[in-house]
Amino acid sequence: MVDVTDATFEAEVLERSRSVPVVVDLWATWCGPCTTLGPLLESAVAARGGAIELAKVDVDANPGIAQMFQVQSIPAVFGLKDAQVVDSFVGAVGAGEIEAFLDRLSPAPTEADLAAEAADEGALRAVLAENPGQPVAVVALATILVGTERAQEALDLLARIPPSPETRALEAEARLALQAIDVKNQEIAPLLEALLDKVKTDEDARQEYLDLLETMGQASAVALEYRKKLAARLF
Repeated sequence: MVDVTDATFEAEVLERSRSVPVVVDLWATWCGPCTTLGPLLESAVAARGGAIELAKVDVDANPGIAQMFQVQSIPAVFGLKDAQVVDSFVGAVGAGEIEAFLDRLSPAPTEADLAAEAADEGALRAVLAENPGQPVAVVALATILVGTERAQEALDLLARIPPSPETRALEAEARLALQAIDVKNQEIAPLLEALLDKVKTDEDARQEYLDLLETMGQASAVALEYRKKLAARLF
C-alpha cells in the first residue's frame, strides 16, 4: 500500500498500472464509511500477494486527483490497468463485493496457469485430459516438449488450438528441431544467408527460412532485414 499525492499520482498509479493492476481508494479522515471500507480493502489487496497494488488518496489533501476522477462522494474506489480505469465502485461495500471487484481486476490463477508457471508436465497433461484444447496448457506443454526433443508431439498438440504469434513461433521452433536446428544456441543470420539462394525454387528451404524468421519475432531488426531480402528474391 502506498499513500499517493497529486505530485506522485502519475508515477505511482498511472505508470505503475502498466505493470500491475492498481486499486485507488479515495477517502478522507472525516468519512465514516471510509474507515469501514479501508481496512477491508487493505487486507484483501494484501492477501493477493503483490498481484494487485493499493494506492490511498486523501481527497482533502489532494483535490487534483479527486477532480480527475470526478468524485462526488466517498469512499470511491477505482481499478486501473495500463493507465485506464477498468472498474470502480462507490460506498462501503462488503468483503464479498471487494473480492469480486479484485477478481475482475486480476482473476485468480487457474489450474492451467499454476501448472504452466511451474512447468509441471504431469499437471499440464492432467489439465489437458479434462480439456484437450485449454490454450495455456497446450502452449506450456508444447514448450516443454520442444525443449526435450519431442518436437512432433508438440506440433500435434499445437494443432488443437487456433494460431497466434506465440504458437506460430513455437511451431516454427518445433519444425526446426525436427531438422536438428537449435535456434537457441546459434546465430540465425548465417543460416538465413545460406538459404537465400534456395528460397525461390526449393519449398523446403523456403519453409525453413520462414521458420527461422518466425523464431526471431516481428520486432527483430535482423528478421526485418531478411524479410526484405526474401521478398527481393521471390518477387
